[in-house]
Amino acid sequence: MGKTRLEAFSDGVIAIIITIMVLELKVPHHADFRALLPLWPIFMSYVLSFIYVGIYWSNHHHMLHAVEEVGGGVLWANLHLLFWLSLIPFVTAWMGENHFETGPTVAYGLVLVMCAVAYALLAWRLIAHHDKNAILAEAIGKDRKGKLSIVLYLAGAAVSWFAAWLGFLLYVVVAIMWLIPDRRIENKVIEESRQEEAAAHVDK
Repeated sequence: MGKTRLEAFSDGVIAIIITIMVLELKVPHHADFRALLPLWPIFMSYVLSFIYVGIYWSNHHHMLHAVEEVGGGVLWANLHLLFWLSLIPFVTAWMGENHFETGPTVAYGLVLVMCAVAYALLAWRLIAHHDKNAILAEAIGKDRKGKLSIVLYLAGAAVSWFAAWLGFLLYVVVAIMWLIPDRRIENKVIEESRQEEAAAHVDK
């Protein structure tokens, strides 16, 4: 089956997730800049979560661009990913409101773990049962970056029991790691397109 509805639905859900997060930034009742100071933990958690949602949206876009077909299992795997992404506004608000206390920071890390696992499962479903999606399989390879992210998320959640600020720092490190452009899929798609164009030119 086609992938158009899956892409449109995913884009809509991710847009709603971002909207929900920004609504947690309450407007101060006073007009001076000092009134913004109590909001810094909420704003910091919002910025980090916005970056994470943006990373998932960007990678999701590239991943679906590299595939030609989806099936029922892929639809459920995609919903599984969207479920965990939809929890990001909740743990973001909880962590920000409580100034990065242990419990909320651990919960934030665990949600990030499940988002990463769900994304890996979606990629696996796209690759495992669809021969036409070979481009994605070649582009992802062993996905060392994705596996390293899960390890760092787990480490961040673990150390948050003892030093929540250190766990938060590890979450920031992973976000920075993914902000560095990962062009594996994009480059593979371009390469395949050029090969197809060259083959078509030879046929003529």
